[in-house]
Amino acid sequence: MSISRRKFTIGLAALSLAACERSGNAASFVPRSDGALPDDLMPQANAGYDAWVAGFKLRAAGQGISPATLRSGFSGAGYLPGVVRRDRNQTEFSRSLEDYLAIAASEERVTKGRAAFARHRNVLQQIEARYGVPAEVVTAVWGLESFYGERRGNVPVVSATSTLAYDGRRGAFFEKQLIAALKILERGDVGARGLTGSWAGAMGHTQFIPTSYQAFAVDFNGDGRRDIWSDDPTDSLASTAAYLAKSGWKSGEKWGAEMGTAAAGSATPVSILQPDAGGPRFAVFRNFRAIKRYNNSDNYAIGVGHLSDRIAGGGPIIASFGPDKYGMTIDDRKALQTRLTARGFDTDGTDGVIGPNSRKAIAAYQQSVGLPATGDPSLDLLNRL
Repeated sequence: MSISRRKFTIGLAALSLAACERSGNAASFVPRSDGALPDDLMPQANAGYDAWVAGFKLRAAGQGISPATLRSGFSGAGYLPGVVRRDRNQTEFSRSLEDYLAIAASEERVTKGRAAFARHRNVLQQIEARYGVPAEVVTAVWGLESFYGERRGNVPVVSATSTLAYDGRRGAFFEKQLIAALKILERGDVGARGLTGSWAGAMGHTQFIPTSYQAFAVDFNGDGRRDIWSDDPTDSLASTAAYLAKSGWKSGEKWGAEMGTAAAGSATPVSILQPDAGGPRFAVFRNFRAIKRYNNSDNYAIGVGHLSDRIAGGGPIIASFGPDKYGMTIDDRKALQTRLTARGFDTDGTDGVIGPNSRKAIAAYQQSVGLPATGDPSLDLLNRL
């Protein structure tokens, strides 16, 4: 494929974390309490889109997609303006590793991960035995991608990928995803109504895009379908292990470890990483590269590795990250969020990550006391509160 999942999932990992974080950068949408989609993710009339679909169907038929699959796949499908808006409004941001891990390996995610591991221990051990990828690593990917299946996405994939293909910003890429999605229907792995995912077309418990599904998904439970959409995560977890195994995972080796710990000396490191200046250093081994093939981001790979260690019973990062550019530690930032919320300026969480919700609360407080509404945190602001 011309654009790999490695590049595409840099954005998708941000989405999966954004769907789970509170005060950070929310790049995804918040589902309604009744599970229904927001109005802008419901099909709306668009003559240009309809004309594009007509032309696409001819191209798809030329690639072997049957008329029956095209009919079922596009039944009820349509142009989703909210998909285009979300695609165009993605903000490029650089998150420190400290902030990333505050979300990726939060105590809530660790606790839920250990519970999920315990519930699915038998099948995870069977998956590990077949593919050589540790059960806790597979569980960690699950946790980062969909919060252990709680946030899989319910946007129709045909509508999402066809909308983005028609929109044209990444038209060729999303047309490939749409073709792959229709081939999933053709094979019978899932019905048209069940083919759902994120607004960008990432599907299932571990958020496979359709072309990656085609390349790596497996039918582990032997029911004849590679089902990553159902509440049973078996095929999703096995598909993730298969992906990592085919990406070069070496059985019996760790992903890496924090420098200064015994695990850091367990193998010859590929490299030593220090993502945050003055922060913890990590010895990373060959399996770190396999995780990065799932998502080409050092923070993501460290997040998966560290969360997997925590799920297996390990402790938090030992070394200190030190103060941020505002001179504040994560405990300072948590205290700031707590005090703002107590004053009625809700930061929607106290994880120490200063994202849009926290900045909005800071600005509102600053304005209320006659300060310039910058939205920036500071020790002076913390002391005022």
